[in-house]
Amino acid sequence: MSLTFPAREEIARLSARMLLEIKAVDFNAETPFTYASGLKGPTYVDCRRIISFPRVRRTLMDFMAATVMRDAGFEAFDNVAGGETAGIPFAAMVAERLGLPMTYVRKKPKGYGRNARIEGAMTEGQRVLLVEDLTTDGGSKLSFVDAIRDTGATCAHTAVVFYYGIFPETTQRLADHGVSLHHLCTWWDVLAEAKAQAVFDAQTLAEVEIFLTDPRAWQAANA
Repeated sequence: MSLTFPAREEIARLSARMLLEIKAVDFNAETPFTYASGLKGPTYVDCRRIISFPRVRRTLMDFMAATVMRDAGFEAFDNVAGGETAGIPFAAMVAERLGLPMTYVRKKPKGYGRNARIEGAMTEGQRVLLVEDLTTDGGSKLSFVDAIRDTGATCAHTAVVFYYGIFPETTQRLADHGVSLHHLCTWWDVLAEAKAQAVFDAQTLAEVEIFLTDPRAWQAANA
């Protein structure tokens, strides 16, 4: 396998295009989506769909490996850990590209046997890359990072396919925890590509832009 290193802007544009093509992202201003938090919004993303599209998943994982090596270093890691559950297949594919061991982190101890949160072989002193499908505000990443660090390993980087890019506190929250975020595209990239392809009508795109500019105000007005 031979990786290439496209410009960040091209990676973002093509990643957004692929997510639109496989319908991993959707906009609906008339009937907003309900998120896990209970709040609503006109945007939806499901990165789990990626694994069912071989050409898309291969390209995106190539992009992720290239992004991590360019941003963090070519010899920066000893282990790649996936966050349960959506991060597991992506971690396996990135580990293969980087030629590294792969592990995964449970959301909570399994409650029997070793009662472990880390599955696979992770050892003290290893430099671990945490791989996930996406991040909204960075909160869920901190628990995974702490579980990795509890083994004596270090974790200073997390990589995701999709970063919302609309909550300014996200990168600071991760930075305060000693973690750098690497991503392929954001909602802004998806919106730009949706406009370029005229995937949605102008009214929907305009409403999505209002939401992305100030999501909390939009949610308050549409509660």
